[in-house]
Amino acid sequence: MPIVPSQLDQQLRKGLAPVYLLAGSEPLQLGEAANAVRAAARERGFSERELLETGPDFEWSSLAGALGSLSLFAERRLIELRIAATKAGSKGDAVGREGSEAIRRCLEHPSTDVLLLILAPGLDWKGLKAKWVQAVEQVGVVVQVREPQGRQLTQWLDARLRRAGFVPNADAVALLAERVEGNLLAADQEITKLGLAMEPGPLDAEALLSAVADSARYGVFDLADAALAGDRARVERVLEVLRAEGTAEPIVLWALAREVRKLAMLSFARAKRQPLAPLLKAHQVWDSRRPMVMAALDRLPLERLWELVVCCAEADLAIKGRGGGDPWQLLGTIAEGLAAVPPNGGR
Repeated sequence: MPIVPSQLDQQLRKGLAPVYLLAGSEPLQLGEAANAVRAAARERGFSERELLETGPDFEWSSLAGALGSLSLFAERRLIELRIAATKAGSKGDAVGREGSEAIRRCLEHPSTDVLLLILAPGLDWKGLKAKWVQAVEQVGVVVQVREPQGRQLTQWLDARLRRAGFVPNADAVALLAERVEGNLLAADQEITKLGLAMEPGPLDAEALLSAVADSARYGVFDLADAALAGDRARVERVLEVLRAEGTAEPIVLWALAREVRKLAMLSFARAKRQPLAPLLKAHQVWDSRRPMVMAALDRLPLERLWELVVCCAEADLAIKGRGGGDPWQLLGTIAEGLAAVPPNGGR
């Protein structure tokens, strides 16, 4: 049975399994879980690390070769296999039949001197039922990474704030949850800023708001709000600041893509004459933001929103080094596209 990221440290303290599979699309927890496995491996003498990344031309025989080869520099080795996510709408799991058989064969005779770490960010709960995943679970550990929702999110934020030295009350945690809206990368960024802006200790909502207001930096939420409001001048200013401050490109893309997808979904539902209230509630569009979201929905036609969805995919590839174009230029195109008023005035 898969474990959750919070259970991984306890499992690692008991000893290393021969293989770990980290699956899920939430990047912060996935990255921290991978770092925990790598650190535990180094402590136990796995001093050499080899990286394999799947793709269209990946040879699955190289996995068996890496696991079976001898090293001249280290007695114990960590083999890290990164499985690329499948394209939207494609059939089958992320590794295919050849990959599934290759992984299962490699797990038939695990070695105590070779540790296999598999990262599968595109593997969802359906993919966890694949035969190769079951084979991993029989001899190793499967960690399922999910975006925390509702009470789980507030518990995660509370624990994260306490780890940073704060003692938050319920109002402070609820305010932070509303601000980050489920994005753990953004939450981690906000908590880091709090640590720089104020001393550790008790934290209430008023102190949290004060610390946020005192920060001279723009955030990715400022960019998203400016774009939804159609404020192109502010969009340009915020983008310049985010880029100059070295804000992580994936975080900026997440903030913009979330709004693009949300608007596209709402526009499609409205075209089908479906009620929007349940969708707004399901996607946690708070009352304070609904007028801005609805105004953007009225301003941008569905066809334009689909174009921006494609642009988000292109930006994602550019950020990962798998596509052409400058990531920041593409991010600017998305933000300006959200803020723009079509020549025909939208709907």
